[in-house]
Amino acid sequence: MDLFYLEDYLGEKEKTAPLRQKPDFLRLCSMIRDELLEEWESQSAEEFSSVTALQKRAIIGYSNEMSYFKQKVENLLAKYHAQKTKFPPWYEGLEDGVFHENWGLAGMAEWFSGKYRESSSAKIIGERIYFLKDGEMKQMPQTITPERKEQLLRAFLLLTPEERLDKEFHEVYLLDGTRITVFRGAMTKPGQDVIVFRRYIIPQLTFEEQAARGTIPENAIPLFRAMVGAGFNVVFLGQIRSAKTTFLSTWQRYEDPNLEGVLVETDPEIPMHKLMPSAPVIQLLADDDRLKRISKNLLRSDADYFIFAEARDGNALDTAVRLAGKGTRRMKMTFHCGEPEAFPFDAAFEIVRSVGGDLQLTARKVAGSFDYLFHFVQLKNKEQKRLHGIYEMFYDREQDRISIQNICAYDHRGDQWHFQNRISPCKKALAAEEEEKWLVIMERELERLAMEG
Repeated sequence: MDLFYLEDYLGEKEKTAPLRQKPDFLRLCSMIRDELLEEWESQSAEEFSSVTALQKRAIIGYSNEMSYFKQKVENLLAKYHAQKTKFPPWYEGLEDGVFHENWGLAGMAEWFSGKYRESSSAKIIGERIYFLKDGEMKQMPQTITPERKEQLLRAFLLLTPEERLDKEFHEVYLLDGTRITVFRGAMTKPGQDVIVFRRYIIPQLTFEEQAARGTIPENAIPLFRAMVGAGFNVVFLGQIRSAKTTFLSTWQRYEDPNLEGVLVETDPEIPMHKLMPSAPVIQLLADDDRLKRISKNLLRSDADYFIFAEARDGNALDTAVRLAGKGTRRMKMTFHCGEPEAFPFDAAFEIVRSVGGDLQLTARKVAGSFDYLFHFVQLKNKEQKRLHGIYEMFYDREQDRISIQNICAYDHRGDQWHFQNRISPCKKALAAEEEEKWLVIMERELERLAMEG
């Protein structure tokens, strides 16, 4: 006669019979995890490896794999008669909660839900979780254990198999384009490893919608339209999350859709195929090393214009300056810079550091490559952005100096803009060369804006 063990009997009864006392959420998660693990471990090594791969792909975000796990969870919930178990409010449902608690994104799942689709960043610091919410980074009620965080990190690194797990810094991208940056080990204090989540939210806005948000002055929209039409080379400056990339995308929407363009990005920020679905714009992803390899091809390209989204390094800046030197118009670029007047030398410093050359001479080339600088800032409420200033820039060869003059300044106290009626002869000539009507509109609008204050 087989031996009878009471604890085994009770364990089986707990799994198969209706639960008289409703289990709490975490106990239920453990029960489901243990039963599925037992099921998988009873399989062959090949089958177990296949399930492990499914689990990892589910964490990364593959819908079919997520559905596989959620169906398993749903079946066990019915088996346990536990469908009415209360779950934490940061999960969208019981099946969703059990999946993410055991195998998915844990407490970070809420940030990937529709509720936070407009949140551009989140962080895990130690066991604490923060979401950017209402313009502020706020601590959330959910936490994550070190063990669960390590499991999450291992899944993320599946996207870059060449990455060693013992490294102290990692940067990977999820399927939806979310960038994940990890700081750990000796780079952080004990128990304070960091995972930063950043996704690019580029609204498809018009100038009117930008004005409605308060980012730009509504009465300057005709001026901006004329500047796009005139084909000026423009740079959008500002700190992180100051809306410079959003404004670049807005500016680009008014570009001639029949012209051929090339977009060069380090990260997949701007969905040009959605902004201008019928325009012949080539979209390239190229970091520093890749850009070095393709820069000659870009210089030989017959594209009408180039966009350098987030020119972070000297190679991108050098390529942009050399393209401008060939007479390329309608160039657009973003650059991290707090002081617009310092832009020529900040850019020149990066170029010289990467490719060599003389700083003063390179700064003059930078100043001669771009026509206008648009400087953006982020207000105390991080959801509010403002155009802080517009600057006309050129290299004055006669006086051998860089000229940067302000034509628009933002008044923080009054939350309004003031314009000055300034257009240098060289900019007038450029506008007239493209089409005389754009110069006429620019002169008229600047005069009107300056008179309005």
